[in-house]
Parts: sequence; structure tokens; C-alpha cells
Amino acid sequence: MSIENIRQFVKEKAEQFGARTDNNFNKSYVERNNTGQEALKDNGAYFGFIHPEEEASGPFHDFSLTIFPNDQQRPWLVCLGIGSNGFKNDYELATYPGLRRLFSNLINESGFCKSDFSDIETSLPKSITKRDDLQHIKNTIKTYTKVLPACQIVDNPESEEGKKIIAAFVAGYAKLRDWPSNNEHRKAISEALAPFLQTENRDEVADVTNLLNERKYVVLQGPPGTGKTRTAKSVADEIGAKTFFTQFHAETSFSDFIFGIRPDTSNQELRYREYLGSFSEALKYAVEHAEEKVILIIDEINRANLSNVLGPIFYLFEHKMDISNVEIEVAPNLKVNRLPDNFFVIATMNTADRSLAVVDFALRRRFAWYSLKPKAIHSKQFFKNDFNKIQEIFDWYASSTELSLQPGQGYFLAATEDEMSNRIRYEIFPLIKEYLQEGLLLNATEEFNNYFSNRIKVSLFE
Repeated sequence: MSIENIRQFVKEKAEQFGARTDNNFNKSYVERNNTGQEALKDNGAYFGFIHPEEEASGPFHDFSLTIFPNDQQRPWLVCLGIGSNGFKNDYELATYPGLRRLFSNLINESGFCKSDFSDIETSLPKSITKRDDLQHIKNTIKTYTKVLPACQIVDNPESEEGKKIIAAFVAGYAKLRDWPSNNEHRKAISEALAPFLQTENRDEVADVTNLLNERKYVVLQGPPGTGKTRTAKSVADEIGAKTFFTQFHAETSFSDFIFGIRPDTSNQELRYREYLGSFSEALKYAVEHAEEKVILIIDEINRANLSNVLGPIFYLFEHKMDISNVEIEVAPNLKVNRLPDNFFVIATMNTADRSLAVVDFALRRRFAWYSLKPKAIHSKQFFKNDFNKIQEIFDWYASSTELSLQPGQGYFLAATEDEMSNRIRYEIFPLIKEYLQEGLLLNATEEFNNYFSNRIKVSLFE
């Protein structure tokens, strides 16, 4: 394997991704190349890029792209590294969740990715340091074991697969260093990363239908605009079920959902009449129509006090309760010891509503949980560029918890440009501003402000 060929391949890719290689000023990187015969003989050879402000030799700071080669026809190690002097300019960058997300997608079962890229105290795991196929560079690995947050073994760097992995690491480093300056650079980076970032095209209606048939009680959870209620109704249509619908809110009570009494306002004298809640209505119908499938859709299930609303029927939500000697009186003349086989429940839960109480673990055990995430859709009314920009900001800056706040695809549907501008101005902008005021996504403040300033000429700081 030719080390020089791969070294030139890496430099060509860097230039293709937007790296400036002017020798006199404004370079995008400093190249390190220690691949002489002595280094190869001692198994200490390496080459790659370091921060452009660093020196060409000696200890250095911050993130590097480092490749450990050999001339023995044995595997190479391709890494995102950190200089032995630690951080000077890149510490904040190391804390961005998107950086780890990016490189974790480039790693397969023979690689490793740290959970915290700012950690320069934890060593590589034994799954890397003790590998038989890396013993030829074991001393090198031992030397840099604490400063390699992401690394991937490449069996044959000159193969198509090997070059694809190396190109993706260079593209990741280009993204980290913000090399691209035009659409051609960005397209080249996207193409290099695409094989590793492919998202699964899931048929959500089919997934939920299968899950519902298996588990009977399902919660669809996700940010606003991801089509939770629409998906629930589509599933009901898919299986041809009789559908009952209710939406929970802070004042929803047992009498609303199960059974209660209400004043009869049709009479001059004060009288009360019995009232079946939405659950009891759906259950009664299912009992009386055993040959027909029945679905109760509960929208915004976590907006109510569930312990108060569900009461004793909480016991019934066991999808494999075949036999029970406990009979629950749901309402007068309606007693059951288990929910009928033809009765299903689909609930929805908005993960971006920060005012809501956490659902208790007992309820979680009784339901299956299916997550709906923001996704691009094929529609003439879908403003893909706006969706992609918001998604890019969330992917790079949002923690795993904050990802559940990303506005879904429903926010980006509009018939005209003017309508989309108004959606951004009066829906997305206030939503993001509220997140920031609550102390969420603060690392992304400038990115959001830049987007809104350019898109609708409104600043977050006005």
C-alpha cells in the first residue's frame, strides 16, 4: 500500500472540500507528515492536518485529522485526534453534540467514538488497544490513547471502501473547520458523508399498525409538527377501525374520560344524568361489536393528571392480560376483567411541551412508545431549504434532550413564499425565541439569529 498515494488523496479531498492551500497566508491547515523509514520501522508513522495556527513540528493543540499508516500490508487507523497540549481554540467546539453525532456515524463495529469529545483523560477501550490486528501500532496507540475521540480501523486504505472511509473523515474535519465556501464544496462534503448518514425511510403508518397489533396500546411521541395525530388517524383508517377521539387538557377529569354525572339543562328543575366518558363509550362499543375493531385516540395524553383521569382502569392496560379474576366497574352496567381483543388505544404526546409533568414509569410499561421525528417530505408546498437549515442547527448544537424540540415538517408547509415567510415570522421565530429564553439551545443563539436576520430581516435581539 502506497502511503504517499493516500496522503495525496487526503490533500486532494481537503481541497475539494474547500481547504485553502495558499503557502503564504490564510491556509486552512498545517500538514504533519512523519512517514519516513525510521518512523515506519518504529511503527510510529503518522500524517494528517492540525489547526492552522499551530507549528509544523512539536506538540500542538486542538483537533487534528490523523492517520496512522504502515508499510506492512496491515490495517491503518484513521482518527479525529486532539493535540497532546489539549485545547486552546477548540474546547467549545468539542462540547457541541453535533460533532460527536457526525463522527459517530462514520464509525462501525471495528472503530470507537467517545461519548464526550472534550474528555482528554479517558483512554481508549481494550477493544481497540488489545486488538491483534493493531499490535503493529500498539505503542502509537498507547501514546495517544487519551486524545483520540474517534477512530476507525481501515483494513485496506487503497480499496474503494477504504477510500470512502478516509474521505468521510476528511469531510467531517472539513465540516468541523468550516472549510466550505461555496455550494460546490458543500455538495462534495455531503456526497462524501452521504453513505454514512443515510436515514431510514420508514413507513410510519405501517410501523405503528404492526406495533398496535402486537401491543394494543401505543403512544406516538415527538415534537410539534411531526404528524402525530395525523398518523394516529391514518392507522385507524388503515385497519378499518371505528374511531373515538378525545383530547386531554389540564382540566380533564375522571368524569370526562370514564364516567360522571352532569346537570340536565333541558329541564327547568335541577336534575342530573349519567354521562359516559370517551373511554367508556369506546369500550362499550367494542364490547357490543366484538367483530369490529375499535380505536380510541387520546390526543395530548400528558396534558392531564393521568392518575386522576385513569383511576381504576389503569389496571386494565396490560396487553397480555389473558386471565384476570379482578373485575373493574368502569361505569354502571359496564364491568370488565380485561379489555376486549378488538379494543385499541393510540395516544399522542408532544415532547416539546416543557410545562408538562413526566409520565410515570408504571404507565410507560403499559404502553409501547413510538417516536416521530422531523423529516423532509415530498410536496410542492414543502419549503425544504428552510427545513434543512433549522435541522442543521439542531443537529449540530442540540443535546439529545433538546432534539425533541425541533419543529416538525408541518411548520414548513405553505402554499406561497409569503405564507412561508409568515410562518417563520409568526410561528417558528417565536418558538425558537421562547426556547432560548428558557435557557435551551443557547449555543445556537448566533446561528438562529443569523438565519432569521437573513430570512425575514428580524433579529432575536430586537
